Amino acid sequence: MSRLPGLTIGNIKRPFCIIQGGMGARVSGPKLTKEVFHCGGLGVLSSAGLKDFYTILRGRAYTTYAAVREEIETAMEGGCLVGLNVMRILDESYDETIQAALDAKVSAIFFGAGLPKQIKDSADTAYILIVSSARTLKIILSRWRRRPDAIVVEGRRAGGHLGFRLEDIEGPGFSLEEFLPEVLEIAGDIPVIVAGGIYTHEDIHRFLKMGASGVQMGTRFLATMESGATDDFKQAVVACEKEDIIVVNNSPCGGFPFRILRGSPAYQELLAGTRHPRCRMGYVLGKDKEGKYTVCKAHPRHPARNQHFCICDALRAAVGLAPDTAPMYTVGSNAYRVKKIIPVAELMTELVFG
Repeated sequence: MSRLPGLTIGNIKRPFCIIQGGMGARVSGPKLTKEVFHCGGLGVLSSAGLKDFYTILRGRAYTTYAAVREEIETAMEGGCLVGLNVMRILDESYDETIQAALDAKVSAIFFGAGLPKQIKDSADTAYILIVSSARTLKIILSRWRRRPDAIVVEGRRAGGHLGFRLEDIEGPGFSLEEFLPEVLEIAGDIPVIVAGGIYTHEDIHRFLKMGASGVQMGTRFLATMESGATDDFKQAVVACEKEDIIVVNNSPCGGFPFRILRGSPAYQELLAGTRHPRCRMGYVLGKDKEGKYTVCKAHPRHPARNQHFCICDALRAAVGLAPDTAPMYTVGSNAYRVKKIIPVAELMTELVFG
């Protein structure tokens, strides 16, 4: 196989067509994204829960705006380019997050987890849509005034939250290879990035031959020395087998399936009945009858509390910021193939040259 080509998205030009996926909560922080940039790729921050992270780290109260802006500016120090992943489902903090990203002149915003709102244009920032089907792409393109600079199409083998019904995770017709051609046809000359289950240099070349402009990868970068995951999280990935990777369907985040490690301490507590529903951080809140953000399906007073688990503290614990809480380990379908934790530089060399 030959060396990977470069990637151009709007004003972003990178030597290699590899994007490190945004991983929450703060698994993909500035340390990881900077190293990915220096190795020729594009790193992506996660916006989820940054207000609480900075409040804990700095010992003083932060707003979402201040936390997001500081995260971006730290990641862009020294002229680094960086993207920010923003999930539409995090409605309460969405507008503030977008404004902070634009004011910080982030290199790219990746819009995922729902239909994005209309936002003002920006000469400094590329707008990149994340979709899981050709149908969703059609809907967004018909409603958005602005032409996106690129499209990430995420398949069902990705980690964390998945944009598929549970019955479609293994069913026919929903693999990345099957619906990519239709996405490419709809996208026209807009660059299409593929994500979900891509692991090797050969995988990347296979999708480039199908017409993709590049790839986005999460699990491979989770298992690096520079990622924000705890050592326990990383070692759980190294130790896992294929059968240890499962999909559950009771997260409060809109009912989307959620790919995790079966041995995640938080999930084991859930199975044992010792993980009591609560909502302390409130990352994923819906509006109540008065229009205020107070509703969480995992809250002790919510009627559906026994069908949902709270992920806020569990995801914070996975990066070492909730020591009194059992962590949840989110991974992609290929996590069992990881046999050691390596530096980003070594991983990028492997991916770029084979």
